[in-house]
Amino acid sequence: MLCTSGLAIEAKIARAAGFSVAVGGGDRDRTRALVEAAAGRAVCLVSFGIAGGLAPGLQTGTVIVSGEVVSERQRWRVDAQYRDRLSEFARTVGAVEGPVFGASSILATQLQKQQAWAATGALAVDLESEIIARTATALGIPFLVLRTVADTARRDLPPASLIPLAADGTPDHARVFANVLRRPFQLGGMIALAHEAAMALAALIGPARALHALVAAV
Repeated sequence: MLCTSGLAIEAKIARAAGFSVAVGGGDRDRTRALVEAAAGRAVCLVSFGIAGGLAPGLQTGTVIVSGEVVSERQRWRVDAQYRDRLSEFARTVGAVEGPVFGASSILATQLQKQQAWAATGALAVDLESEIIARTATALGIPFLVLRTVADTARRDLPPASLIPLAADGTPDHARVFANVLRRPFQLGGMIALAHEAAMALAALIGPARALHALVAAV
């Protein structure tokens, strides 16, 4: 089973649970290349990490399990034979089950999130799930999404949080710090976002271990 994440810290959690991980650093082309290079050896692809909330009412730290991914133009679902297993796993880890939006770019504002929710009905959004679903379907293998909500549908992302990650999935701290210095009004938002991300990452640990235990038992 191959997990795909954008952040190095997400990958650390997945590896600690026992999974192989491809880290795309939020770059879609890099992510696609890494997944396609490694997917031939995988029996299942997993979109793993934190996500932005789209559904109203979902709180930071909410665990989402999904076998359905929607993009701007297409929708993918795992075969019926895997859906009951996914639902059982979702109940086991206390997750919400529903579609996830695989976006082509970060949804940074409440308005963008509201529009995506209205258009797709997806619970949450990330940058890797569309790549995972498309690749797995092309190879004829199952996929799943295991994500936790960091920024909710009510959260606007501060400009500094949108600075691209390094290739290894770590933040470019120098650029982030410089951006905050130029726009100090966003400091409060950055602190709040860091707190929410930490909560979401902590909420990933138990489900990641449970998923690996489930896979190992099959």
